Amino acid sequence: MSTLLNVQERLRRELAAAAGRCGLSVEADRVHLEVPRDKRHGDYSSNAAMQLAKEVRRPPRALAQQLAETLDCRAAGVERVEVAGPGFLNFYLDTGYLDDILREVLKEKGAYGRRAVPRGSRVQVEFVSANPTGRLHIGHARGAAYGDALCRILEWDGYEVQREYYINDAGNQVHNLAISLEARYFQALGRDVPMPDDGYYGRDVVELAERLVREEGDRYAQMSEEKRYEALKQKGLEAMLQQIRDDLTRFRVRFDRWFSERALYESGAVEETVEELRRRGWVYEADGALWFRSTAFGDDKDRVLIKSDGSYTYLTPDIAYHRDKLERGFDRLIDVWGQDHHGYVGRMKAAVAALGGDPERLVVRLCQLVALYRNGEPVRMSKRTGNAVTMAELMDEVGVDAARYFLLRRSNDSHIDFDLDLAVSQSNDNPVYYVQYAHARICSILRQASERGYPDVDQAAESANLRVLRREPEVDLLKWLGNFPTEVESAAAAYAPHHIVHYLEELAKRFHSFYTSCRVLGEAPEIEVARLALVRGVQWTLRVGLDLLGVAAPEQM
Repeated sequence: MSTLLNVQERLRRELAAAAGRCGLSVEADRVHLEVPRDKRHGDYSSNAAMQLAKEVRRPPRALAQQLAETLDCRAAGVERVEVAGPGFLNFYLDTGYLDDILREVLKEKGAYGRRAVPRGSRVQVEFVSANPTGRLHIGHARGAAYGDALCRILEWDGYEVQREYYINDAGNQVHNLAISLEARYFQALGRDVPMPDDGYYGRDVVELAERLVREEGDRYAQMSEEKRYEALKQKGLEAMLQQIRDDLTRFRVRFDRWFSERALYESGAVEETVEELRRRGWVYEADGALWFRSTAFGDDKDRVLIKSDGSYTYLTPDIAYHRDKLERGFDRLIDVWGQDHHGYVGRMKAAVAALGGDPERLVVRLCQLVALYRNGEPVRMSKRTGNAVTMAELMDEVGVDAARYFLLRRSNDSHIDFDLDLAVSQSNDNPVYYVQYAHARICSILRQASERGYPDVDQAAESANLRVLRREPEVDLLKWLGNFPTEVESAAAAYAPHHIVHYLEELAKRFHSFYTSCRVLGEAPEIEVARLALVRGVQWTLRVGLDLLGVAAPEQM
């Protein structure tokens, strides 16, 4: 348990004990504490007296006064307690806990905020899962940044996490890729072959066809139609998937498993899933089709599984895929989808329930749209392809750090207006620059310290008198450092990486304020070494926080 959580637990426990001495009964974990907006009102505030007064029908302020007089301040780590307003209790803590916060950071170093005891819970996160028919675009980039950061945060909070990419390598989209590549291949050979109506017109298909002609000539043209189709389909899939893998690797996203939709068909899992739903009584025939009775589980209408022509709908292999996930024994399944899939959530939860699973085990996070702006004007089209801006183009223009950071600044269900000019500016208005510069500035301070006789700042910090760190900017910084483990836990519980973003921006703000007000080097030795310890603690926290976002912590800028 972190230092700050220990402080809070101690205060709750002693406040509950004080209530007991007043003839009242309250469990410590029911005592509510909050940090007042105005720091003049103490470190923590509680409405415990107001809540208890309702139960015993006593004046809240009088009860608050009695609790304040009865509280064992020393045991609670409280310097003083004041009664405010209608019966709030404001607690001013003994500042010794601030030293413990910094000692904890310096001890944990790059593991600060990480849950020490694993939760014993297995989580699978499936994200991106784009059709392998072209380059990943800006929407996929948002899902990639969100899914990857979420995995990092969940792991830091003690969960066992598996990252998975679902390859849609069966069905119409792959068929259309194959016939598109075939048409482009013949065109590259100089033949007048039209593109199919449902073909993919992206530049990637053209370039792949031209490369096949350069490397293998007319070999595929000599094949039978059936063999050529299968060969080009496989070539197209391999090339597009490699392109996706390369873009994701560059974006600092990795997957533990790439799951093939085609494997579901080849293993018979799709047919088995339909039969299981049939055995459970959740399918029926109507109008020549086979229907899933999803309305029995809250869906707005029943869904077709097998069409009248005998082909499967998109839903059927997706149900089989989620059945496979459930059978792998994950405690929680997290799917990261685009906003255009919002109508799919109810039917997939219905499928999980129909298969005998708990629909609450399935968590779906939808990522809203991203609008790009340059010079205040919307950027809608890729310069290269004429279609949506690709992830690769975004990385080329603003870099991986800025791309990930800007895509993570807001909640996944909020629309993003991405300012390309701001993302590359080197100013305090650029949030990622502002946070990274705080880290780079600390690195500069520590380099200067090393030149001035502190070859090992960590060793010097071990014996530092941290009690001298009591100026307001120092205290504000120490308090905020203590919040980091709780912020990680909160971000994991809410599936909200943007909590970490906001934490880091506030940490950078407090550090820059401290740096402006409190000289680190050139002070009296006792103050100098204590402030070096403080900036070292900030450095560790910035590094950990940025890494949870998949963003670099540069030493120079």
